[in-house]
Amino acid sequence: MSKTILVTGGAGFIGSAVVRHLVNDTAHRVVNVDKLTYAGNLESLVDVADNDRYSFEKVDICDAIEVKRVFEQHQPDIIMHLAAESHVDRSIDGPGEFIQTNVVGTYTLLEQARAYWSNLEDMKKQSFKFHHISTDEVYGDLPHPDEVEAGSELPLFTETTPYAPSSPYSASKASSDQLVRSWLRTYGLPTLVTNCSNNYGPYHFPEKLIPLVILNALAGKPLPVYGKGNQIRDWLYVEDHARALVLVALEGKVGETYNIGGHNEKQNIEVVQTICTILDEVKPKSAPYADQITFVQDRPGHDMRYAIDASKIQKELGWTPQETFESGIRKTVEWYLNNQSWWQAVLDGSYQGERLGTGH
Repeated sequence: MSKTILVTGGAGFIGSAVVRHLVNDTAHRVVNVDKLTYAGNLESLVDVADNDRYSFEKVDICDAIEVKRVFEQHQPDIIMHLAAESHVDRSIDGPGEFIQTNVVGTYTLLEQARAYWSNLEDMKKQSFKFHHISTDEVYGDLPHPDEVEAGSELPLFTETTPYAPSSPYSASKASSDQLVRSWLRTYGLPTLVTNCSNNYGPYHFPEKLIPLVILNALAGKPLPVYGKGNQIRDWLYVEDHARALVLVALEGKVGETYNIGGHNEKQNIEVVQTICTILDEVKPKSAPYADQITFVQDRPGHDMRYAIDASKIQKELGWTPQETFESGIRKTVEWYLNNQSWWQAVLDGSYQGERLGTGH
């Protein structure tokens, strides 16, 4: 049965992948609510913009009056809340925006959702869900292989790992996660939460590691690697994540948390070297791209390792990632090579590849 799914932050990197998946691969109606901050980009949605089942509302989730209007006008069955400030480096330079959007915005959305849900007819009320999309960074960091005895099993984040956020960004997301859970416990609002590992793929704003490295490499600029480059992340292809999120929104159990990971732990330096190797193959030049790698001062408070145990979502909902890191990173590099107009407009606008998050 077709539902109306409201996606906040639907013009962002992960949000636009969710919107494209919903419009292209399901029969559901989609309402995209986005403030269009620096990282929001409607160019990421040109392929679905004219679809009858898609509508866009330029609204700030902190604006309670406008959020209420959108709920009343579109009558959503499910809310997928992705709108967030999400870049650790930016949170170090300016934490206030992160508190405002991620904490106050989530609170505002929860309160308007509660008022809307309370007045729904019984059948619609029983099937309503508020799905909050979060990050594995709320858990802090895990022991690095260098820190544990050889042969010992390395721990992973599970849905019950205690929260220990390290940055203003992750602290603001941890706060929003707890607000969402408390609105279920106190008010009965039917909520669920997902926490994901590092996403990558097409339409990724180039302040993040993978797109920044690709575009700097093509421009002949230094490829900045923080510290020794031995920080470990679990990499998740964004379209795999979008499929998981829609599955959770439709079939996930209210009150549950689902961790979503790509089963791809890589050191940052490995990621950069892999991109260089692919570029050497598909767009060769006189010198290897790896010659551009430059080690720079590490980020303050940098978490050393993230890794997710995604066995719960696999066992309970049947989701597994379709892309390996090798297949996903190749698709990503090729997408940036074939979509210069998208990323050139971004670089001509709000971000020119500058270093953020030094803490000064």
